[in-house]
Amino acid sequence: MSLTAERAAIAYRRHHRLRRTPALRRLVAETRLAPAAFVLPVFVDARIDAPTPISSLPGHSRWPVSRVAELGERAARAGIGGLLLFGLPREKDDRGENAADPLGPVPAALRVLRARVPDLALVADVCLCEYTTHGHCGVVQKDDGQLDNDATLENLGRLALSYARAGADIVAPSGMLDGFVGFLREGLDEENFDRVAILSYAAKYASAYYGPFRAAADSTPAFGDRHGYQMDPANVREAMREVALDVEEGADIVMVKPALAYLDVIQRVRERFDLPVAAYAVSGEYAMIKAAAAAGMIDEERAMWETHLAIVRAGASIVLTYFAKDLARRMR
Repeated sequence: MSLTAERAAIAYRRHHRLRRTPALRRLVAETRLAPAAFVLPVFVDARIDAPTPISSLPGHSRWPVSRVAELGERAARAGIGGLLLFGLPREKDDRGENAADPLGPVPAALRVLRARVPDLALVADVCLCEYTTHGHCGVVQKDDGQLDNDATLENLGRLALSYARAGADIVAPSGMLDGFVGFLREGLDEENFDRVAILSYAAKYASAYYGPFRAAADSTPAFGDRHGYQMDPANVREAMREVALDVEEGADIVMVKPALAYLDVIQRVRERFDLPVAAYAVSGEYAMIKAAAAAGMIDEERAMWETHLAIVRAGASIVLTYFAKDLARRMR
C-alpha cells in the first residue's frame, strides 16, 4: 500500500532530507566547534633545553621557556583561542614557595609569549601541586596531613600576582580551596590588576581521569589523595553551590572539570549562570581516545569530534583540550 503525498506529509516528517549530504548536515548543525573557543594546555619545564615528549600524553611535550613561543605561534596561526600554562620548577619544597618566583617557568613563559604572540589569550593555572614535594595542591598541616586552606590562600595570592605582573590575561585557581576566588580578586584589585580575569575551577571533581596529567606535571600526591578538597563525583547540587559562591566572589568564567563524565553538570551550570562556562576535557579523556585508536578499536578523528561536540552541546562556550591543535588543523 502506497501513501499519497498528502497523507505522507501528515503521517511523518521527512527528516532525512536535511541529512542527505555533508553540505546539508553542516548547514543545519545545531552545535558548531570553533578554534577560537579552544584553550591548549602547555607544560613549561624549567629543567630542560628542548621539547621533551610526554609518554602519558602522545603528541604533547614539555617545553623549555626558550622554545615555548614556537608552540604559541603555531597555536595562534591555527586560530586557537588561548594557552593554559602549567609550570615544572627546578626545585620543589613542602610549601610550594618557588611557584611565585618571577623567574620561574610560567612567569618567564608568559613574558616570552606576551611579546611573540600578543593576540593570544594567556591563562595561568594557579595551583601548587607541581611545586610541592608532596604533590598536594597547597600547604599541608603536619599534625594530620590535611590541606591548610588559609595558609595555601596566602601562597596562591602571591602566585596570582606574579603571573599578573608577567602578563597573564587570566589566572585560573584550580585547587578547590574555600574562598580562593574572593581572596585572589581582592589581592589583584589592590595591586591594580583589576583587568586580569579569573577563570575558576569552580566544580572540579576528584576524578580518576587525571592520571596522565599528574605524570606530565610530576604532581602525583606522595601520600593520601585529594578527595578532601576536590568534589565527590556523586554530587551535582553541591557543584551548583560551589559555582554560585565563586560567581559571588567575582569569578569571570567558571569551569567544570572533567568534561565528558560531567556533561550533566555543565548543562546545569549553563542553565543557571549567565557568564562564560568552560569545561576541561582532561588528560584521561584524551589518553583513552588515543589508546583506543592506537589499538584499532575506534576511529580517532570521529571520536574526537563527537566528544567535543557533546561538551559544547551540553553548554560549554570554552573548551580546554589536549586535542586543540588537532581540531583546529582539521577545521582549516
